[in-house]
Amino acid sequence: MLADSLIVPECIFRPGSFTALMTIYESNFIKLTHLSAKLRDRLGTAPPLRISRSEQDCVLYLRLLRREAYTTTVNLTYWFEQDPAEPVADPDLTLRIYHDARLVEVVSGREEHCHPQLQALARAHSIELNRRWRNNILLNKWLDYLLDMGHEFA
Repeated sequence: MLADSLIVPECIFRPGSFTALMTIYESNFIKLTHLSAKLRDRLGTAPPLRISRSEQDCVLYLRLLRREAYTTTVNLTYWFEQDPAEPVADPDLTLRIYHDARLVEVVSGREEHCHPQLQALARAHSIELNRRWRNNILLNKWLDYLLDMGHEFA
């Protein structure tokens, strides 16, 4: 697992503040880069859908949505087939990768989650800064989990 303690903040920040949120974005970039080494280069030439399989976890999907000069937008999700006719993506996160700033931000996620703990987290954090905190902390912890499970987009 990567240690967030290796990220040296440029200033002192309070949890829940905008400055701390930017530190989470930086941590997200570092962790996502470990899932896919040379992230920028590989997303530019990769097929629009990439799959990571792990013996310990569900199949992970990374879909390229948009590629621009300094940013890339992707979707990261699992697909659950509770009902084979209608699979469910959860968590279903759209990420914007800022290559020049080395940041990853969750720009959107599911509003209605399937898992009760994710539902409670969504109810507790509804204003904009709280929503960004909720989604990006979710991504940060999920990336830790994915790395621990051995996921990699090779």
